[in-house]
Amino acid sequence: MAEEATPVFQIQRMYLKDLSLEQPNSPQILLEQQQPQVDINLTMGAEGIADGVYEVAVTATVTTKVKDKVLFLVEAKQAGIFEIRNVPDEQMQGILGIVCPQMVYPYLRAIVSDVCTRAGFPPILLTEVNFQAMFEAQQQAAAQAGNGSPIITTIN
Repeated sequence: MAEEATPVFQIQRMYLKDLSLEQPNSPQILLEQQQPQVDINLTMGAEGIADGVYEVAVTATVTTKVKDKVLFLVEAKQAGIFEIRNVPDEQMQGILGIVCPQMVYPYLRAIVSDVCTRAGFPPILLTEVNFQAMFEAQQQAAAQAGNGSPIITTIN
C-alpha cells in the first residue's frame, strides 16, 4: 500500500542578499529645504536552488529626489530559502508567489527603514503589499500574453 507523502513547508533561512545606499549629490543637496519626491519600486522573484528547495527574493528600490537631483537611493534585496516538498503543482506557484514573499517582506520593510534612518534621513516606511492581488494580476497578464506563468513580479 503506497502512502501519500506529507506536504513539507519550512523556512530554512532569511537573509539580506544585497543592500546599497547612494547619496550622489551630497553634501550640497542636503541643504535643500524642499519636500523630496519618493519613488518606490518592488520586484519579486523565485527560483529553485536544489530539489525541493527554493529561494524567494523581494527587492525594493527607493529613489528620493529634490527637484531633479537624487537625494538618496536605496536598493535592498531580502531573500528566504524555503523547503517545499510534496505540494501539488497547481499550489506551488501560489506558495512561491504569495506565501513566501509575505514572509520575506517584513524583513525588507525593516531594513529599508533602518538604512534610511542610519543615513540621516527620515525612515521610509514601505506600505503593506497584497501579494495575492499582485500574483493574480501577474497570472492574468501572463495568460493574456500566452507566456505561461513566470514568478517575477514588479510593482510601482
